[in-house]
Amino acid sequence: MGKSKTKNQKKSRVTASQVAEETYGSVPHTFVFHRGQIGKNVGQLVMDMRRVMEPFTAKSLKVRKKNVLKDFVTVAGPLGVTHFSIFSKTESGVNMRLARLPKGPTLYFRVAKYTLIKDVVSSLKRHRMHEQQFSHHPLLVLNNFGTEGMQIKLMATMFQNMFPSINVHKISLNSIKRCVLLNYDPVSQEVEFRHYSLKVVPVGMSRGVKKLMQEKFPNMSKLEDISELLMKGVNLSESEAEQDGDHNITELPQVYSGRGNMASQQSAVRLTEIGPRMTLQLMKILEGMGDGNVLYHSIFTKSEEELQEMLNRKEARLKEKAERKKKQEQNIALKKEKRDENKQKSLDGIKRKRQQEGQVSDEEVEDPGKQDQAAAEESEDEAEYYRQAVGEEPDEDMFPGSKRKRGPGKSSRPFKKRKLSPDKQNFKSLDRGKKAGPGGKQFGDRKAVEGRSKFRKSEGVKKFGNKGERGNRFKGQKIGAVGKKFGGQKAFKGRQKGAGEKKDLKRKKGNENRNRK
Repeated sequence: MGKSKTKNQKKSRVTASQVAEETYGSVPHTFVFHRGQIGKNVGQLVMDMRRVMEPFTAKSLKVRKKNVLKDFVTVAGPLGVTHFSIFSKTESGVNMRLARLPKGPTLYFRVAKYTLIKDVVSSLKRHRMHEQQFSHHPLLVLNNFGTEGMQIKLMATMFQNMFPSINVHKISLNSIKRCVLLNYDPVSQEVEFRHYSLKVVPVGMSRGVKKLMQEKFPNMSKLEDISELLMKGVNLSESEAEQDGDHNITELPQVYSGRGNMASQQSAVRLTEIGPRMTLQLMKILEGMGDGNVLYHSIFTKSEEELQEMLNRKEARLKEKAERKKKQEQNIALKKEKRDENKQKSLDGIKRKRQQEGQVSDEEVEDPGKQDQAAAEESEDEAEYYRQAVGEEPDEDMFPGSKRKRGPGKSSRPFKKRKLSPDKQNFKSLDRGKKAGPGGKQFGDRKAVEGRSKFRKSEGVKKFGNKGERGNRFKGQKIGAVGKKFGGQKAFKGRQKGAGEKKDLKRKKGNENRNRK
């Protein structure tokens, strides 16, 4: 077994995780997604921009057609997302929006030109792009953003807040592997977006010594001595010699990764473009998150009088809306008060009328629901008397208020409707059709007519005569198994008589038994 962790190790690990969480939560995070139909190339541009914003972005963010901007705003709060980069495509071109959460502002850009990562990398002889470069955020460099103009300053502030800030006294140079360059052209009013990979190499030595310092050792099979490599630099191609100068040579304050990059030594910083490229043009700036006052517009300009007039119209609309809402609330309260007043008047009138008619107190006034209960009990008594006199269960429509008598051990729950077989459904449809009578207009229930016609087609019976075995069943000659399932004599008598004749017969028998008693 391995050694268990000591107390100090556990404590230091917990402290390190807390510091990492605080650091991760304090830096800005960005969602990069699209809205609407954008096509394959713009979709790849969205993925490339997610690559640029790593690691503080959602690399695998899923966007569906039914998602709206409100969904992203709702999710952004708990996840600590501070900015949105939204791409869209119209007939005129590709657009990009940069929004600050939760209350704006929102910058609208027109993407005049763009180049994908795969196109930039394919144009280079030697590209330098690996996964370790994307474990740290890129270094942001702004150029020519010091010109006058509110929109220029706001645009520079938006770009700065999208990337984490750095402390030059505490930062580690080995964490800087990439660079994002934004250059503003005041003449064309366009912003050039570039993404580079950083490489630091020592300077002040011959090409042969540089070759020895690198991991790949040169081929010295044709040399007699190593001095030929150091002094002459033979067997080296011209492409390996970089043109360094004062523009990229600096003194390193720290030790940088790579052979020969020592502190307080001269080294050259080399940039290799890894893409994507974009040429952006600022179109307008909105005050809020996708709405609000227009702070800047590149095409339409308005005077102070026009702006004041717009503000007055907006204030008038808001005031009118507040008045309508207040009036609506007053109307609702008035209607409720009037309804309560009418209800109280109605109750007082009912009470006064009953006291005048019978001098009855409130406790003695009958409940209207009890009348229905009494009628139901009377109907149950008649049904019970019919059972004792006739010896059969009455039909459901004969005593509407009565309940079917159940055995002592049976539940009071309603019966479940059984699913009948096709043959039984034909019999049931036939029974309904016969109850309705022979006339077409008297049938009423269309299903009964369909059931009888279906029975005729399936069994070959044209009329309710004594043709066939099933016709005999209905004539009383043979009940059979199916007739027994329908309730014995009830099914037999129900098919022998029509609905009206059956009711009359049962009432007649009941009256005769009642007279005998």
